[in-house]
Amino acid sequence: MSRIALWRLAVILAAVAAVELLCRVGVIDRLTMIPPSEMAVALVALMRRGEIWPDVAFTFINMVAAIGVAVILGFFGGALLHGLPRLRRVVAPLLAAYYAVPTFIFYPVLVVLLGLNRLPLIAIGTILGVVAMMVSTLDGLDRVSPVLLKTAAGYRMSPLAVALRIKLPAAAPQLLTGVRLAVIYANIGVLAGEFILAVAGVGRRLAIAYNDLDNPTMYGLLLLVLGYVVLVNLGLSQWERRLHRRRGRA
Repeated sequence: MSRIALWRLAVILAAVAAVELLCRVGVIDRLTMIPPSEMAVALVALMRRGEIWPDVAFTFINMVAAIGVAVILGFFGGALLHGLPRLRRVVAPLLAAYYAVPTFIFYPVLVVLLGLNRLPLIAIGTILGVVAMMVSTLDGLDRVSPVLLKTAAGYRMSPLAVALRIKLPAAAPQLLTGVRLAVIYANIGVLAGEFILAVAGVGRRLAIAYNDLDNPTMYGLLLLVLGYVVLVNLGLSQWERRLHRRRGRA
């Protein structure tokens, strides 16, 4: 483990210990937050009882679907805009201001159009994640070295071969950054949608626990979500660093 990773782990552990201490001595009221150790105990109890697994499965499927659709649409949308400069000049200001729009205002409309099921949740996650992937795709394709393209032209490579063997590998680090952002935004969209209005899911169970002042259940589920997000982000970060190192050596 690198020195930076050790320092990062030490800071996290120190922060957790500080919160634990503040909760134990009463500086942080138990009605506001329970100690992290009790959050872990509550999560283990929920997992042993098995009552959360249907909601976890519901949320996980929604997240995977939203991420997949956002990544695919964002990649092909970004590639299309990169190949059509005039259309890109028209759309670029809209992409720049996209996240200034409160996307969740469309969620009730999506419920009306698609029904009270998983489809509106997948749609809102996709809407939040697709533009991040699109912008990263544009950035990656813009960074492809002209020397590589001239070399491909010299070898008379077909457009498909240039896309698969030149552009895609060269843009891979930025594409993975787009995947990371799409994962983050899609997860936020799905969980927030479930919290607002859903028939099942971790977000719905969190909302019920919040309204019932059931802190052990609420913080146990928050710990589960936090652990999932950290693991996914760490995995994608490691992959992204390897791509950057490989590209640097090349």
